[in-house]
Amino acid sequence: MSISVVILSAGQGTRMKSDTPKVLHKLSGKSMLSYAIDASRELSDDITVVLYHQAKRIEEEIRKEYDGINFHIQDALNFAGTGGAMRSAGVR
Repeated sequence: MSISVVILSAGQGTRMKSDTPKVLHKLSGKSMLSYAIDASRELSDDITVVLYHQAKRIEEEIRKEYDGINFHIQDALNFAGTGGAMRSAGVR
């Protein structure tokens, strides 16, 4: 059985009160999204990160550190919320 991993990173993170996307905030010198990607790589080489808010900025930062990560931009107008993110990414 092959495993595909979808990491949801589309939120605005408004409660962070920061211009930096929530998933790029660092803990112990590493972005929160990097921790999720590292853990996912232990399970699979098929990793998709779902983005929306500041998508280009997040994608650029992650591409500096990782190869082989797939990115999907959420269609938030037609597929809102967490369930919508999964559905727009093609997960059923």
